[in-house]
Amino acid sequence: MTSSEYAGFRTRPEHRWPVLICLALGTVLYAVLPSDVSGELRYVVVGASLLCTIAMLIAHPTRFDRDSRIGRAFALGFVSILLAANQVAFVLLVHQLLTGQGSGAVTLLGAAQVWAINVIGYGAVYWEMDRGGPVARRRDPRDQLQPADFQFPQDSDGDAVSEVKRRSSNTADWAPGYIDYLYFSASNAMAFSPTDVMPLSIRAKLFMMVQAITGFVLLALVIARSVNILN
Repeated sequence: MTSSEYAGFRTRPEHRWPVLICLALGTVLYAVLPSDVSGELRYVVVGASLLCTIAMLIAHPTRFDRDSRIGRAFALGFVSILLAANQVAFVLLVHQLLTGQGSGAVTLLGAAQVWAINVIGYGAVYWEMDRGGPVARRRDPRDQLQPADFQFPQDSDGDAVSEVKRRSSNTADWAPGYIDYLYFSASNAMAFSPTDVMPLSIRAKLFMMVQAITGFVLLALVIARSVNILN
């Protein structure tokens, strides 16, 4: 980026589309969940998604290049609604898996949808809370950022070999974007533990713990139900 473009930013602000596309996908996945695990909540989630999308488009026409309390409030509100509704679906799916109710294939597909929604939603939570959020991470001087909730590999690659060092936070002024948090969320949901990204704060560890427990329970019950169906 040129010196006059995005004045006041250390590095190019993050584009809005990755997070909007993923949140839209999460909304669609929830909207098509089996009706006995989503019920009327599907309309609440879809309505909240539309409001959040409009607010984010108005606040950030192209990139996250300015603070917007309203835009961030809508984003956090929608993610909270999506994750809360998904936890209701999770509880109902667990009940179905334990009792053998519902169609086996439909229940297993619903479990996969709940897992994917958790990955998308928790990725957005991590993206919003780390180091003050997406705007602050790329705008504020590093010594003025809020304490980090997560440590990425690039944050400690400053003394690595040159081809790795060139991508480090110190050399390239690298800052994580939504896709980085989405990948981290997916790896936490599959490995049930940190992989290459380390949690640093208590709130980060608590969110990761809840996400990992949900993923573990779903996976264990899905495997058990699949074995039962195959037998």
